[in-house]
Amino acid sequence: MNRLFNCLSVLLLVFFATTTFVACSEDDEEWDPYYSWKVRNDAWFQTVVDSARKAEAEARNIYGDDWEEHCEWRKFKSLMKSHDYDSGCTTDSIYVRIVERGDGNYSPLWTDTVRMSYRGWMMPSVYKLYNKDNLLVDSLRQEVFSQTYYNEYNEATAMPGVYGLTSLVEGFSTALQYMVAGDDWFVYVPYALAYGSTATGTIPAYSTLVWRIHLNAVYEAGSGVPDWK
Repeated sequence: MNRLFNCLSVLLLVFFATTTFVACSEDDEEWDPYYSWKVRNDAWFQTVVDSARKAEAEARNIYGDDWEEHCEWRKFKSLMKSHDYDSGCTTDSIYVRIVERGDGNYSPLWTDTVRMSYRGWMMPSVYKLYNKDNLLVDSLRQEVFSQTYYNEYNEATAMPGVYGLTSLVEGFSTALQYMVAGDDWFVYVPYALAYGSTATGTIPAYSTLVWRIHLNAVYEAGSGVPDWK
């Protein structure tokens, strides 16, 4: 992936270098990659928050009111929560990192439909794997739970799907309502704005989710959805 996706790896190294958990005894070969899942997700999301705050503070210090032109990070409070009251709770918001800025001039509303490609990951976990010497070793892996394309994203060959904003989880739909056609974002969603304490499919409860969203087109409610290409 490009240099922005490498940001994920940096966050992982910070997290795993400063946090120690015990998943099983030394004599037990069983390994659960989701051990202490809620605690670890809370800690990992906080590293994302800290990275975003640091980048914004540095940009504000250098560029003042023009900081947004020089900073890839953004924080957006959930649109389903009151913006008149700032609770100070980080899990009321999503954090995004902009890969590419689109040239669209309209952000979708809650009742609109979008055409997009995406890939979704859970927080990275340590898996026990056998290496070529048949030794059991730790392997850090970020698991994909859903995607509309494989390998590297290629706009020419990708087949984006059509989605109504009302069908998406709170954090995902919040991000889309700040995007325009052509935007390419990484979106970090705390579990409170995703599936919360409920396990869904292959996603365990209390999972912080990361999406990379390529927004291709926005269709206003009632306008219809044209064929793609």
